[in-house]
Amino acid sequence: MRTTRLLVAVFSAAILLTTTANTTAAASATAKIHHYVALGDSYTSGPFVPAQRLDPLGCGRSTANYPSVVAASLKPGEFTDVSCAGADTGAMTRPQKVPFNGTNAPQLAALRIDTDLVTLGIGGNDHGVFGSLTGTCPGLRASDPTGNPCEKHFTTNGVDTVGAAITSIQPRIEAVLATVHQRSPGARVLVVGYPRIAPEHGYCPDVLPFADGDYAWLNRVETDLNQALEDAAADGDAEYVDTYGPSRGHDACARGGAAWINGKDQNVFAAAAYHPVKTGMAGVAAVVLKALS
Repeated sequence: MRTTRLLVAVFSAAILLTTTANTTAAASATAKIHHYVALGDSYTSGPFVPAQRLDPLGCGRSTANYPSVVAASLKPGEFTDVSCAGADTGAMTRPQKVPFNGTNAPQLAALRIDTDLVTLGIGGNDHGVFGSLTGTCPGLRASDPTGNPCEKHFTTNGVDTVGAAITSIQPRIEAVLATVHQRSPGARVLVVGYPRIAPEHGYCPDVLPFADGDYAWLNRVETDLNQALEDAAADGDAEYVDTYGPSRGHDACARGGAAWINGKDQNVFAAAAYHPVKTGMAGVAAVVLKALS
């Protein structure tokens, strides 16, 4: 009799513990995000991706950028997107002047003590990395179409100056992450990498007018930059979201509507030159949502 009662008690306790664990897990899985803040540059804001917000107009902030798609899926209590075209890590703590006489407030000012989700996509504008490549490389293709004139242009005394600049970006990202955690200590923080611009193999000079040999260099620059972001996330108590790998086959050269990135021709009804199109924003959002799940 005593043994039977003991077995019943143990069995009942096991059921109670299992039920409690399942309830806790379910509550955790369905927990609603209270306040989501999106920080970043033009690869986050989405210049010319329809439809554009007017707050301020010069930031090129789209209602279909990846943070907006993520927010539409997660349905947080509040969503604040302060990403802005042209932003670098300095724009996280200082006001940023934007075209059309506008000013974007320091992006970290959007953070609150109750912010519980933050996405950060920044770094490509530091030291003018992306701007230097897209502004210089296409003009050098004619001088050596099958060579690597742009890589040579940015190499001084045997040193790749773009690569050297990237090494100093990591500590800047880490400093931003430290401030994010100070202002929003309970937030889950995701550092979102940059998607692939150039294809893994092949060329499309009509769309991406870099010299053939500079495609591999462009890929290396992006890989190095994304590695700096990943290392910064690891050191800064954040999660890194790789979009470079998942965007394979969705580079600017991809045909049939598969491209996530626009080519050289700016389209004010679709995307800025060398920037994500609406499909690309949806693709990056899917990668971020997968990371969050």
